[in-house]
Amino acid sequence: MGRNEIFEKALDLHTTEKFLLIEELLKSLDKPDIEINKVWEEEAQKRLDLYKQGKIEALSEEEFFSNGH
Repeated sequence: MGRNEIFEKALDLHTTEKFLLIEELLKSLDKPDIEINKVWEEEAQKRLDLYKQGKIEALSEEEFFSNGH
């Protein structure tokens, strides 16, 4: 079955079924990149360690947004 045939069949679906199909198709495109996740995990751990050591400070949400960030 080709792409056009699948599309034509999808058009015949009930609205809810179309939504669920679209949601599943989008999920299939959102594959995590293990290398990027590893880099971010290491960076987050580094920042947490620095915070615990008192080498960096944290801002509250209010402070962050009031400073034009």
